[in-house]
Parts: sequence; C-alpha cells; structure tokens
Amino acid sequence: MLFRIARSRAAGLFIGWMFAHMSFAIPVHRLRETSTLMAFEHPKPVYPVHILIVPKKAIASMMHITAADSLFMTDVFQTVQSLVTEYHLESRGYRLICNGGEYQDVPQLHFHLISESHA
Repeated sequence: MLFRIARSRAAGLFIGWMFAHMSFAIPVHRLRETSTLMAFEHPKPVYPVHILIVPKKAIASMMHITAADSLFMTDVFQTVQSLVTEYHLESRGYRLICNGGEYQDVPQLHFHLISESHA
C-alpha cells in the first residue's frame, strides 16, 4: 500500500515541490548542493558508498528531461566527478544509476552513485 502511494503522481509532485522549495529543511547529510541539485548520503544505504543526486525541481523521470534542464545535467556530471574524486572511486569502481519505469520506486528523477568498495 505504501509503495502504491509513494509511486503516485501526487507523491511525485509533493517530493518535487519539497526539493524545489523546501530543500533547506530536508534532514539529510548534504555532500553537494547547487542551484539545481542536492547530493546526499542515502538514508538507508544498500552499498558501502550510496549517494543520491536529486534535482531541485519536479522531474518525474529521465523521460521528462528537456533541453531546459541542461544546467541540471551539467551539474549532475560535475557533481559525480567531484564525488568520485573525493571518495577515491575511480580506481575502486563505481556506478551511476538512474531507474525508470517499473524500476523507479519514487516518481521523482534521482541518480544513485554507488560503489561496493569502502571509501
């Protein structure tokens, strides 16, 4: 039942609104923050390094990114490069994952930067 609610369009709009207008109040350990995104440690990590990168506006999925989101996408890749360097992941290995469709649990675009190696 909770997953059905979390996957609803209303939940996606609420989550997007929170990141757009109330990101300062979200209780997470911020690793990076720009005008377009927040990167923070996953609250329930599945990997030794598990970082979420979330836009500060409502974007339902990768399929909803437009040319107007080019600054966000630039920020994503610069943030990933910075975190890979900081956590020394280039030699250890890492993945950047963006789930979509049935694999996406929450209807808000987000990326997972993960590594099975400890930083």
